Amino acid sequence: MAWQLEPILTRFQTLTQSLLASLPNVALGLVLFALFWFISGLARRSVQALAARAGQPAGIARVFGRLAAWVILTLGALVGLTVIFPTLTAASLFGALGVSGVAIGFAFKDIFQNLLAGLLILITRPFRIGDQIVSGDHEGTVEDIQVRATLLRTYDNRRVVIPNSELYTNRVIVNTAYDRRRLSVTVGIGYGDDIAQAKRIILDTLDGIEDIRRDPAPTVLVRELADFSVNLDVRFWIDPPIRREAVEAQDHVLEALKPALIAAGIDLPLPTQQVLFHDQTEDTDGDRTRQREGWPARNDNARPRAATPPETP
Repeated sequence: MAWQLEPILTRFQTLTQSLLASLPNVALGLVLFALFWFISGLARRSVQALAARAGQPAGIARVFGRLAAWVILTLGALVGLTVIFPTLTAASLFGALGVSGVAIGFAFKDIFQNLLAGLLILITRPFRIGDQIVSGDHEGTVEDIQVRATLLRTYDNRRVVIPNSELYTNRVIVNTAYDRRRLSVTVGIGYGDDIAQAKRIILDTLDGIEDIRRDPAPTVLVRELADFSVNLDVRFWIDPPIRREAVEAQDHVLEALKPALIAAGIDLPLPTQQVLFHDQTEDTDGDRTRQREGWPARNDNARPRAATPPETP
């Protein structure tokens, strides 16, 4: 069977002519898109400058600048497509977008949710770039608030990308929301020590530490009567309230309190346990009318077992 090459050549010639005829439209479409790209850059910088002059934080200015650029780029893409494909009108294009809008909405639900949460975070400003926050198991410094997620830099120099919807719906602790922060350390003293004397020594020691604010003044409160010590809660204020200052202030306080309390004769007890052996060697051991540590009283007390002297070789 002989191949009919004439229809194929005719078809190829028609496609080539159509392509050559559309080259001006393609070039014009690309030029228009490049023009919109340039305009989007100007719009982004203009929006950021206007937001900065309005006193908005850098995060808000950056995000709204990006949104303005995206809107102009989307418009430029639509204009370029209508120029390249003359049969594609704006009405048909928006109609196609409307039909597929539901499918796109379901497919990108999480992205849109994070986008809206990011805008609300930037508008309400529960925290800002540079704040130190705690979100779930993560703690660090906010480096950037993007449209989809917030970048957190941990104290051990790792980056955590947290979706904005998670930050907006869950609890977030902002450690640097205020200009000062209260810290506390626990100090245990012996049951035989004078609590008032220990408080006085602690406050005098804190008065000589430069990292601690004098207003509000430090306080010392009895926290609990523990198993082997009386625990005192030493509270003091610092500024600025960043993590490094907090750790260093606690280190200075504990380093100064230990020798001061020991020099004053205040005991810093270690965990101790008391083990009692009943009915072993002494006549009073096991006598529940005379020895009551954990034993119920009874009158018909049995005689304790007498001590057995060691055998001599």
